[in-house]
Amino acid sequence: MNPKFILYFAWYYGFYVILRGASYLLASLSLPLALLFMVTIFTHGTLIAFAIAGGPIAIVAANSINGAGDAAFFRIQIRIQDLFVATSITSQDYMFALSMSYLVFSLPGIVLYAILGAYFKVFSLSSLLPIVGVLVLLTLTISNLSFIIAGLLKHIRNVWGITAILSIIMTVLPPTFYPYTFLPQGVIYILSVSPVTPAAVLIQGIVGLEPMQFSMIFILFTETILFTLLGRKFIRWRE
Repeated sequence: MNPKFILYFAWYYGFYVILRGASYLLASLSLPLALLFMVTIFTHGTLIAFAIAGGPIAIVAANSINGAGDAAFFRIQIRIQDLFVATSITSQDYMFALSMSYLVFSLPGIVLYAILGAYFKVFSLSSLLPIVGVLVLLTLTISNLSFIIAGLLKHIRNVWGITAILSIIMTVLPPTFYPYTFLPQGVIYILSVSPVTPAAVLIQGIVGLEPMQFSMIFILFTETILFTLLGRKFIRWRE
């Protein structure tokens, strides 16, 4: 692993994107904040804690799945992978660096929800480390899923519609903004096909909104490993 490359790439493609294009940051926050507003209005504030707890998950998931567009653009249009292949950088370095850039890009939104969570007493200092761990795993898992999608595409024009649809499906259908206990147990495991579901269930348990489901830890770890292996296969890294 090349930590220097990973840190530089994540900083450049994460932090500097925020500075160069604030509109992208606002766009990434628009859906979670809109859903937070709708949940608060339609439930008269009774589910606001769940909407706040699910906000960071939605931001990380949407930014990571949109990474399929970046991965496809880098491979098909500007062929940056061809440049990296000729160096000591491995496919795993490249995948991890791009994944971390999405986590860096998501930090302003995460901080915003952390402030809301502290104000409404949803988050606490004791829950900070476990939540960060879940968000990191979720970023890696969905970013690797985006590499799979990008690797299957032959033309970049197809990627934007696919990621837009997946972004809605992966943030709205899982119990991101509502209690997972609203769903039958069997349905929860069906929805766990999306990594967002185990992440949402775990965070609801971590902050004490719902009972902890320890089986979701195993599911999230398994999906992280599986999508990482598949992502390395579909990245089309030509050595």
